[in-house]
Amino acid sequence: MTERTTGPVSEVRSKTLEYRAPERDAKAVFSRSGIEQLRAMAAGEAADPPISSHVGLRVASVEEGDVVMTAEPDESHYNPIGSVHGGFFATVLDSVCGCAVHSTLPAGVGYTTLELKVSFLRPVTAETGTVTAHGWVTKGGRNAAFVEADLRDADGRVLATASSTCLIVRPDSGR
Repeated sequence: MTERTTGPVSEVRSKTLEYRAPERDAKAVFSRSGIEQLRAMAAGEAADPPISSHVGLRVASVEEGDVVMTAEPDESHYNPIGSVHGGFFATVLDSVCGCAVHSTLPAGVGYTTLELKVSFLRPVTAETGTVTAHGWVTKGGRNAAFVEADLRDADGRVLATASSTCLIVRPDSGR
């Protein structure tokens, strides 16, 4: 580690993350359909994934193939130029895309992201406030699903868009 010897030193701040331990029993995780699991999370009846605590991510609504989530950018998400890091956008958009796919899956079937393309359209800072991500499946399939998403501020301005391809993982698929 290099010690800073010149220039102003910012005040030190801290952020405490609290989350519920993830379920480790695969049978329990896959006992519900995707839409049932997501609706239980939205209602507070099931734990959010631990990654959610890092970006203040919450499920707002769930329909089959269509999910809305909110997130809370803050200065702990800043990059060196004083705006929210692109990784925040990517995390939120990847989550809403994956959950849109998850909402279409029966019990026992999972998914994983194969690819994610994010287009950054406007900067975000802590002052932006709560952002809303909307993801929708454009084409489902047995082995893959294609998804679109956008991220908006409270005034409805589009901050970023994404497209994603998710692999459908079935117990009988050998994956």
